[in-house]
Amino acid sequence: MGSIDHQTPTKPHAVLIPYPAQGHVTPMMQLAKLLHSKGFHITYVNTEFNHKRLIRSRGSNALKGLPDFQFKTIPDGLPPSDRDATQDIPALCASIRKTCLTPFVELISKLNSSGEVPPVTTIVSDGVMTFGIKAAEILGLPVVTLWTASVCGMLGYLQYAELVKRGIVPFKDEKFLTDGTLDTPIDWIPGVNHLRLKDLPSFMRVTDVNDIMFDYLGTESQNCLKSSAIIFNTYDEFEHEALEFISSKFPRNNMYTVGPLPLLCRHLPETNHFKSFRTSLWKEDSECLKWLDKQEPDSIVYVNYGSITVMSDEHLKEFAWGLANSKHPFLWILRPDVVEGTDDSAILPQEYFEEIKDRGLIVSWCPQDQVLSHPSIGLFLTHCGWNSTIETVNGGVPVICWPFFAEQQTNRRYACTTWGMGMEVNEDVKRDDIEALVKEMMEGERGKQMRQKAQEWKKMAEETTDIGGKSYNNFNRLIKEAFHHHN
Repeated sequence: MGSIDHQTPTKPHAVLIPYPAQGHVTPMMQLAKLLHSKGFHITYVNTEFNHKRLIRSRGSNALKGLPDFQFKTIPDGLPPSDRDATQDIPALCASIRKTCLTPFVELISKLNSSGEVPPVTTIVSDGVMTFGIKAAEILGLPVVTLWTASVCGMLGYLQYAELVKRGIVPFKDEKFLTDGTLDTPIDWIPGVNHLRLKDLPSFMRVTDVNDIMFDYLGTESQNCLKSSAIIFNTYDEFEHEALEFISSKFPRNNMYTVGPLPLLCRHLPETNHFKSFRTSLWKEDSECLKWLDKQEPDSIVYVNYGSITVMSDEHLKEFAWGLANSKHPFLWILRPDVVEGTDDSAILPQEYFEEIKDRGLIVSWCPQDQVLSHPSIGLFLTHCGWNSTIETVNGGVPVICWPFFAEQQTNRRYACTTWGMGMEVNEDVKRDDIEALVKEMMEGERGKQMRQKAQEWKKMAEETTDIGGKSYNNFNRLIKEAFHHHN
């Protein structure tokens, strides 16, 4: 006993586990950095597949970590794949459900018995990886859930059970996709009156209730509510309507809005080894920032459809020519795997590159948060993933929305109604529509109003994450209440 020094209690130790896709890894890492700066020992758990991708993109030294910030892996149960792209999502969800609990519990037991790190005090589980909640029960540990999507997205997933109860889902056959059924207004969510069926997260578009994604997200969002606390990467003013609804399902004192997380990270000390550490699963091209430095303020259209979206060759060409025909200069992030069934990035004809050579820059991946905060960006053409939405708010940039799947449809609806900062593209996109929308947003009256709205949201986001702001205080409260550490 004599060797234990009672003056230095061990550090609290949080184990964080994000869902293995870019949109989840990013906010979970922001949270990890913040906890680390508050004196936590961090174990950040990736799947083996994503760990390899991070090493490929950031170099192996980046993942060596620090003595008190380490990276570990668990298997995802899928057959090995070398592709530098997100795995098949339904297969991944099915596999996570079957595979991950046991190796995760084993990993934590191993950490605890190693004697090399402080004992684990809290599990931080991704909101769609709720086996983390089960693991915490098995190990007798507190668990906090980070819901990495929007609160309005969660509100949408929580309707899945209701859709079945009301006999809306399953749909009888595929006709519902084209016969106007999806335009039906939703009139049963108190305080929310602008949603239609097509604004609910897209996995509800099923003819079979056993569909893996419908079942997985309907179940995971319900499970989330069993967690001892939920963290949201948002702020109160931005999503108050959806927060009201969810707090009616969940004791309010256990919900913590601490976003936007990237803005909270402004407070990380400059000396922090991890301040500049990035978790992009693709190699980022920062040349584009130098190119942006040479452009006029608010002059550039930024186009990025996120880390998972795939589109048809046809849609891609319509987008491309619509952009070119608007004559506005643009920065377009075009992932090599963005077109269905092709690994060939030479999908745009040579004449296209001729047409845009003095005003368009096309690169494969960029530091998006830095791009959206760049003064030359005037508009964001986006699929409306949550990280993109948060980053565009932080940059004060209005949006043109072309959602792809999941709760992107819900985010689009909010952007175009409640938040007043966006316009939508027809699902079957045509170049003339794109051209007209870009011109309206960059030159027109409505574009001006939306830019102003986006600027107002930006100002609020900055205020709430400033010292003494609401999200800032919520984060400190979260540490005290949900991560309370008993020595």
